[in-house]
Formats: sequence, C-alpha cells, structure tokens
Amino acid sequence: MAKQRVLVVGLGNMGMSHALAYAKIDGYELVGLCTRNIDKVELPPQLQGVAKFNDFETALAELKPDVVSVNTMPDTHADFAIKAMEAGAHVFVEKPMAISAADAERVVEVAKRTNRKLVIGYILRQHPSWIKFIEIARELGTPLVFRMNLNQQSNGETWEWHKRLMQSFPPIVDCGVHYVDVMCQMTSAKPVRVHAIGARLTNEVPINNYGQLQVMFEDGSVGWYEAGWGPMVSEQAFFVKDVFGPKGSASIVMAENNAGVKSDDINAHTKTSQILRHYADMSRPDERIDVSDEPDHNALCEREQLYLLKAIEEDLDLTDHMNDGVKSLKIVLAADESIHTQQVVTL
Repeated sequence: MAKQRVLVVGLGNMGMSHALAYAKIDGYELVGLCTRNIDKVELPPQLQGVAKFNDFETALAELKPDVVSVNTMPDTHADFAIKAMEAGAHVFVEKPMAISAADAERVVEVAKRTNRKLVIGYILRQHPSWIKFIEIARELGTPLVFRMNLNQQSNGETWEWHKRLMQSFPPIVDCGVHYVDVMCQMTSAKPVRVHAIGARLTNEVPINNYGQLQVMFEDGSVGWYEAGWGPMVSEQAFFVKDVFGPKGSASIVMAENNAGVKSDDINAHTKTSQILRHYADMSRPDERIDVSDEPDHNALCEREQLYLLKAIEEDLDLTDHMNDGVKSLKIVLAADESIHTQQVVTL
C-alpha cells in the first residue's frame, strides 16, 4: 500500500511530537509542516527539508495530503478538521476536538459523510498501563468511585503555554476530557449529572485556572476530577488516579524514584510506574503491578499514529471512538456551565 502523505498543522509540544512520529513510521510520508511564523521554528534534523507553510488553507490546497494532523489551538480544531476531511484527507485531531458540543458533533458528521477516518488525541487510550488500569477497574464491581486530578505548578514557558490555552478553555475542560474519558471506559453506564466549582487565582488569565467537577452515572457510579494551572498551584497532590468499587480498588502510584518529578513535566502526565491493586475480601494480599517499563511521551504519540494508520489500512469502524470523544467533551463542557450557573447540569 502507498504511504500516507501527511500535513502537520501546529508545532507546539504535541504537534512536534506527532510530526516526529510521522517521520519515523514507515507507512507515512511527512510532506508538509504548517504553523504561524514557521520560519522562526527550530526544526530537528528529522523534519528539515519538509515543505513549510504558515497558512493552513494554502498548505491543504497545494499538498492535497492523504492525512492532516491538527495540533493547533482548540478553537481551530473543528474548522481545520472539517476542511481537511472535505478536501479528502483522513484526520488526527488533538483533544479537545472542538470548543462546543455542536461543533464536535459536526466534525463527526463530516467524518461519516465523507467516509474519512477521524482519530482524536486521547493518548491514554494507547497507553498499555492505562489500558491495564481500566481493565482492572472493570473487575471491581458496581458502582465505582473515581478520583482523579492533574494539577500543574507551571512557570516560565509552561505557564506562557497554559495562558495561551486558556484563551479557549479552562484546565478542567482541556485536561478533563482525558480523565472523564477514562471514567466512561471504566463504566459503560450513561453519565446523567454534573456539578462543578472553579476559581480564578490570577488576573493574568480571563477564566478560571482551577476547577473541580463531580459526575454521576446511571449505575450509581460517581467521580471527581480537578485541574489547576499556574505558578501558585500546590504540587502536593498533583497526580491522583484512583478507582474503587465493591470488590476493591486500583490506584496508579509513582514509585519512590519518581519523587522529584515536577507537575508540569509532560512525561509525568502519563507515567505510571506502578498499579496498586487491593482486594476488598482480603483473599489476596495487595498487588503492586510494575509498569515502569512503559513508553515515553514520544513513543505514545507514535502509537496514536500507528492506530490511525491501522484504521486507514484496515478500514476500522471508528464510530465508538468518535462518539466517545463527543461524550467526554459534553461532560466537561457541562462542568464549565455548572461553574458559571452554580447549578447541577443534567446531561
């Protein structure tokens, strides 16, 4: 099969990692890189020599790529993804795939109508340790209790990046889609209600840079997720990933040799080290499942792009994947609505 010709638009942390993945994977040919001020971007050796553009529509028209990888700011995701699919390209779009539920549904509709593959950047879905974590959670009975967060004490360049992201979304939405998606994989029950609180802790941003949501499911499962960004955020509890049910619990824990990890280190956001499993009936002692030999951030990006390639080559049905993307986005957007209305939002 001919290689899939790829245009990457957006060259921030995620875009650069995905571009490197396309350059490395044999089934792809990286034909274009697009971002504003492209001539000021320092490109690694693997990406030098690739055609460069500072305008997406120009790049799309000139290259006519088979695949477009959208890694821009969230408020452009839906528009770029739709234009790419209408032009005949398959799409990888970083999360969240839109800034409204209506736009997300429109992206999915276009994917179905044009018969193009659409993969959303839920990187944890390709992570073997998180796949194992979800598998164990499904063995814990019903209802389940989910406790998760990702607080980041960001400074310098990371804080500047977070401030740019907050021109579109608060952290509870931007990061929340990942972990709400994990909750929805752990229980197949329908989410029914969301309540949330938030706070703006600095005048440097126009929206809340801290938020916490609570989500309730039809089977009685409940969960919370919190996220905060900024130089004022505490690092004492930035990585809580925990689930328990009638039969016991499972927790992602960091080993002692990871004690110095900083909360705004992108590798720390997926790194697990160990899964601690507890049995409620004490039939077995607690298990510490070693998962320290796991892929790093760039390797996970490669797995995402291998999944897209497989979907294209084997014509995988991505209906559930796309619908799940819409569902998790609706939950976190409902949380943001709850913060502003100070009301419980029914889904």
